[in-house]
Amino acid sequence: MTRKIKHYRPPGKKKEGNAARFVTRSQAVKQLQCNLTLFRKLCILKGIFPREPKKKVKGNHHTYYHLKDIAYLQHEPLLEKFREIRAYQKKIKKALAKKDNDQAIRLQTRQPTPSYDKVILQRYPKFVDALRDLDDCLTLVHLFAVLPAIERLKIDVECVHNCRRLSHEWQAYIVRTHKLRKVFVSVKGIYYQAEVEGQNITWLTPHAMQQVLPDDVNYNVMLTFLELYQNLLGFVNFRLYHTINVEYPPILDPQLEALAEGLYALSRYIDAHSSVPTEEPKASSSSLSQQVRAQVEGTETEESEIRLAQLQHQLPSNEPGALMHLVHDAMGEDEDEDDQATKECKKLFRNMKFFLSREVPRESLLFVIPAFGGIVSWDGDGAPFKEADQSITHQIVDRPTQGHKYLSREYVQPQWIFDCVNARIILPTEDYLVGRIPPPHLSPFVDNEAEGYVPDYAETIKRLQAAARNEVLPITGMGKEDLEDPQNMLVEGFISRTEAIEAAERKQKMEALEKQYREELKAELQGQDYSPALKKVKQSSFEEMQPREEHLPGLQQIAEDAENRDVLTMSRKKRGLYEAIKKNKERKSSRVNKLKERKKAIESQKAQKN
Repeated sequence: MTRKIKHYRPPGKKKEGNAARFVTRSQAVKQLQCNLTLFRKLCILKGIFPREPKKKVKGNHHTYYHLKDIAYLQHEPLLEKFREIRAYQKKIKKALAKKDNDQAIRLQTRQPTPSYDKVILQRYPKFVDALRDLDDCLTLVHLFAVLPAIERLKIDVECVHNCRRLSHEWQAYIVRTHKLRKVFVSVKGIYYQAEVEGQNITWLTPHAMQQVLPDDVNYNVMLTFLELYQNLLGFVNFRLYHTINVEYPPILDPQLEALAEGLYALSRYIDAHSSVPTEEPKASSSSLSQQVRAQVEGTETEESEIRLAQLQHQLPSNEPGALMHLVHDAMGEDEDEDDQATKECKKLFRNMKFFLSREVPRESLLFVIPAFGGIVSWDGDGAPFKEADQSITHQIVDRPTQGHKYLSREYVQPQWIFDCVNARIILPTEDYLVGRIPPPHLSPFVDNEAEGYVPDYAETIKRLQAAARNEVLPITGMGKEDLEDPQNMLVEGFISRTEAIEAAERKQKMEALEKQYREELKAELQGQDYSPALKKVKQSSFEEMQPREEHLPGLQQIAEDAENRDVLTMSRKKRGLYEAIKKNKERKSSRVNKLKERKKAIESQKAQKN
């Protein structure tokens, strides 16, 4: 009789379930043989996030990662590159400790640098994927573009300059293609939304003021994200610039760059290089770059003077309208190929000329006004035209201390620009004059009808939009039924007496025909032939049933009983979801009631003052 021999299996070798699929962060760091800082950087660059297993084997106080993600990082070429960089940094420190400055400088020049081209290609295989993930990228790049360079926080000058250049390149493309859709000024900053290739991209830019850097923020993590986002935005700008036939990176006017007018310089460059004639569709950006190189090599002047001369040759200085009026379509395309929103944005500020005073947010207005077809200038060096220009139609002023006033232009507050952009019409300027309290700045990202409360100024804007579209203006306190009534329309003066009589007769005929059709249809469904006698029988039976219906429960009680019965038959998960929906509705209704009460209180205070 043979005896089966059981082989010895050491404990802990075989793992199943969550123990085999997930590892803790300390186990992942030990497996990759790197420190915690490098592990965080790799996870950010490769887009690997912690996971939540159903059963936490090591306890609830650990952070878990999927084992396949860690194995994916183990064969990452960036890991080896970061190890080489760390080894070089140790050599540089050793050379500096020995006071061998020549060796330290030599090592710094040969220090390897990581390349993120393959990382971006892996994370965003299609250009649409990159556009969908551009919200946080633009917000972070615009934030670091206005931060001060602090060596203690490892925020160097080159990083700030690069972020400012990338943000101006993005804004110049949006201005050139008129893709800006919404603007909202809040306490946190200025929100923008653009539509690029069918994708809505929303980002936040800080206000133009001195930025205070708090100490409770981990700037190393932010700088790691910024390192990835700078490369991503560079690739996106490269692709977008080539769609409008502009060479990337653009060559800017050095004098305007010295005056910190990067966005204006980019607008000039794009307007000069994207207006390709239709007779030569093969003239690409490469041929333009060859022409620039030939001009630079064939002359003995400095490179900056040649660039400035080239720009001045293509955009004459005596035509200020051509400097910022970016209306020519790239590649000789016709305006008919644009969508309806782009056409509206192009024509909003057309034939308008704006001048910005010193106290207004110049960076934002220089971005918004040209994006909607306007021409803009400012008070300073390098401006396309001066304040004394008689062709200026509007001057943006934010304080009443204005010296000489021109009667040929209107002086309005900056909020008028943003409200016109969100409403897509030119609003009246009476409420936005200097010295007056402007109307409430409504957010275009809020759906008032879904929230249940529509502000008064939103109703005013709707009426102005309807008037711009040549529609019948809705009257305050009148609904759709009132507008359909010919008598009300006659009283309000929208139609004449003859038209009111004809409309009333037409309405009576339609109501009679509709009533007859419904009665015949009901009789047919019941299997009866329609006749006038049946009508009398129905009327008498209805009168007999009327007293009985008084003892029946109301419709509201029946609906509540049906609702309670449905709630009792729900599962626990669905019931909790239903209760959360009810609480959300109650919270929204209470918020709407508070707004209405506040509105009544303000109106009563105004009435008491008057």
